[in-house]
Amino acid sequence: MTETTRLLSDLVTLPSVNPMGRALQGPEIYEHRVTEYLENYFRSLGVPFERQMIAPLRENIVARCDLPGPSRTIVFEVHQDTVPTDNMTIDPFTPRIEDGRLYGRGSCDIKGGMAAMLAAFARIVREKPKGATNVVVACCVDEEHTSLGIKRLAETLKADMAVVAEPTKLEIVHAHKGLCRWHLIVPGRSCHSSAPEQGVNAIYRMARIVSAIEKYAQVLSASRRDPLLGPPTMSVGRIEGGTSVNTVPDQCRIDIDRRILPGEQPLEAPGQLTAYLRNEAGIDFPFELSPPYTHKHALSPKKTEELVGRLGKAIDIVKGSHRVEAVPYGTDASTLAEAGIPSVVFGPGDIAKAHTCDEWVSLAEVEQASEILYRFACQD
Repeated sequence: MTETTRLLSDLVTLPSVNPMGRALQGPEIYEHRVTEYLENYFRSLGVPFERQMIAPLRENIVARCDLPGPSRTIVFEVHQDTVPTDNMTIDPFTPRIEDGRLYGRGSCDIKGGMAAMLAAFARIVREKPKGATNVVVACCVDEEHTSLGIKRLAETLKADMAVVAEPTKLEIVHAHKGLCRWHLIVPGRSCHSSAPEQGVNAIYRMARIVSAIEKYAQVLSASRRDPLLGPPTMSVGRIEGGTSVNTVPDQCRIDIDRRILPGEQPLEAPGQLTAYLRNEAGIDFPFELSPPYTHKHALSPKKTEELVGRLGKAIDIVKGSHRVEAVPYGTDASTLAEAGIPSVVFGPGDIAKAHTCDEWVSLAEVEQASEILYRFACQD
């Protein structure tokens, strides 16, 4: 078993589930087991590292390799957390290797990428190749929900360029949409369901709002279009309300997901929806918007020419060719870019396998990713 595969197997064995705002409990929750593993790994390499407390049982860990001579620094950034394990058809934390694939929660998103980065980093530390840049490995928490880890990292990180690990099938992603997510709450008045006329049904009210949001999403998508990323989008992802079937509900809440284009300000999105609901949809009853619980700007390809060229050269050496693409989902790269660090997204695996019931990653791609990252860091 190669070092890269061993690292990946170890990481999948360590649960690091992000509860995603749900009331999940148990030994699988949060990233602290992975953080401890990473600390021990960095100690074994003899490199300096620091842990950044984000929340209880949730810490970023950042290690660095400073080589004699080079003044430039590149960052390998990757998140420690995974989504929950609901409806998985395989044992999520017992890695299984079959037909060149490693199965398990997080194998694709993004512990395969983490293993590739760690193995490349370790080679640079051990070999100290001539011409290599300084390298920082930053492993952040909470990417899957509120992005607290990357926001903290970006406050202090100084570097010339960054590669952010996500499943891209070893292609380069230089642009992606941003996002803004928030809750919308509708109040009602509860009463016994045998006399519903004595109450105000919050679910009925919310039904009107959801219908209006569906129409607004169509208006929004027709309002503008980015040449790389297409239109902005909006969707309602969750709804909850009521306490029992025989009680008229006094509250209903939805979660809203708005995807942001370059040039848009994420935090303006909730107000834009409110204006539509009041002025266009004619919603005349009270509703409340929570402050956004997460937001990210879009990733623009601006200022990434050198980074794309350098990484593309390394990919071509290892696998012969590469593509440069834009994607609709968000990553930590946009937060680093907003902090002034040119950033792209790259990693093994297919985003279509992320979060799935039988998540897996190609071990050959993980090995290739590690070689590519090593060569990327070692270019003169």
